[in-house]
Amino acid sequence: MISERAKKVKPSATLSIDTKAKEMKAAGINVISFAVGEPDFDTPDNIKAAAIKAINDGFTKYTPVGGIPELKNAIAGKLKKDNALDYKPNEILVSVGAKHSLYNAAQALYSEGDEVIIPAPYWVSYPDQTLLNDAVPVIVETKEEDSFVLAPEQLAKAVTKKTKAIVLNYPSNPTGFTYDKKALEAIAEIAVKNNIYVISDEIYEMLLYDGRKHISIASIDPEIKKLTIVINGFSKSHAMTGWRIGYAAGDAAVIKAMENIQSQSTSNPASISQKAALEAATGPQDFIAVMVREFDKRRKYLVEELNKIEGVSCRMPQGAFYAFANIKEYMGKKSAKMTVKDSSDMALYLLEEAAVALVPGSAFGAEGYIRMSYATSMAKITEGLNRIKTALAKLA
Repeated sequence: MISERAKKVKPSATLSIDTKAKEMKAAGINVISFAVGEPDFDTPDNIKAAAIKAINDGFTKYTPVGGIPELKNAIAGKLKKDNALDYKPNEILVSVGAKHSLYNAAQALYSEGDEVIIPAPYWVSYPDQTLLNDAVPVIVETKEEDSFVLAPEQLAKAVTKKTKAIVLNYPSNPTGFTYDKKALEAIAEIAVKNNIYVISDEIYEMLLYDGRKHISIASIDPEIKKLTIVINGFSKSHAMTGWRIGYAAGDAAVIKAMENIQSQSTSNPASISQKAALEAATGPQDFIAVMVREFDKRRKYLVEELNKIEGVSCRMPQGAFYAFANIKEYMGKKSAKMTVKDSSDMALYLLEEAAVALVPGSAFGAEGYIRMSYATSMAKITEGLNRIKTALAKLA
């Protein structure tokens, strides 16, 4: 029989939508997908060359569980340069993607009955990773008018004696909004006062617009740094989603516990991918600016056009590559085949009626919204928007 733990977990809504879209594509249907969050840019050539060299050099064996020393040192250098954070190599763990880093942190920190505060909208894996580790997700709904940012008073109200951690994601998947220094200072003060860990998912830190600069909550002061586990990786910043390299930085005792857990699950990340990540960390970084400029153009166009559609509204995201559109005015409307009762129905309707794939807000704990990734070409964004507009006009 399947374990009770496994029964708690829902499959990823983002991947399930993408799977159905791919099935339709395989059947010859021209589907435009706004569903999966990965850059549509190719991994830079210098990074690919480093991987090829690693293969040709025979660097294909086991490595230290927590990552090769030179990669850890490079990550420490990156954290110092970009985030004003000082970490030693024994305070850094390289894992099989940032999702793996998050899971290792959950395994190391959460015990049965612990409460974990998760602001909504949230990335789909946070509640399930909490449940898988026998802890209790405490969902705190943020407001669109507050740019989906957790207010200090909301956090303070959610804290109990059982609170073990809070999970932050900024810039956010799915909303694209981020936290400024003032907001982070307020959250840090509450976390320190109550001795709460902060799982700080900063995977989209490089993808910010309008001159914004990323600030890690761990850089606020030494007290919050000790309580923070910084999660990051190379997937989004260097178009390396399939290479599966993420990392965590934090208190040495927590990182050691995470490494012990990793040693009994995956062991080391792929040796070849680590060499590629080393090049990503130490090589030219101009690729990122090129990618961000293109994302910025798409961001502005997509959001401006969404706001022209009757019954749809969308705030301009500050980072990442997602638009989180409000479609509440369409709830309860009908087509010839169905009634759109919620965001899942809307995602299904648009997939079947318009051959457009996107993700319902319910997957992120925010009913009445849809998430659209603009990590796709301008031509596809234009065509997809036209299809959405036509399909929505058929609802009454």
